Amino acid sequence: MATIRDTPGHVALDRIDVWFQDEVRFGQQNTTTRIWAKKGTRPRAVRQQQFESAYLYGAVCPATGATEAIIAPHANSEYMSQHLKLISAATTFGRHALIIMDGAGWH
Repeated sequence: MATIRDTPGHVALDRIDVWFQDEVRFGQQNTTTRIWAKKGTRPRAVRQQQFESAYLYGAVCPATGATEAIIAPHANSEYMSQHLKLISAATTFGRHALIIMDGAGWH
């Protein structure tokens, strides 16, 4: 609310769209490998060791129902900038977007 109260006076509050933005990592990490074997034996099994993940940046404006998202291989300021450009393009001409974010370092 303090951010909205501190909006410059020349911007009418009815011309502001409030967006909520966050990002999340989706990943795949393997668990212990199990295989069928004769009782009393300990066969070796090759298993996948790497960890794969992707990041989803998402934003929603509840008042208008507008949403924007981007899938990225990393979480950093470059992809955050691209996501902000998407939000900017989705904001109607003549309106202002106020984006509520958490405190991640790449913001």
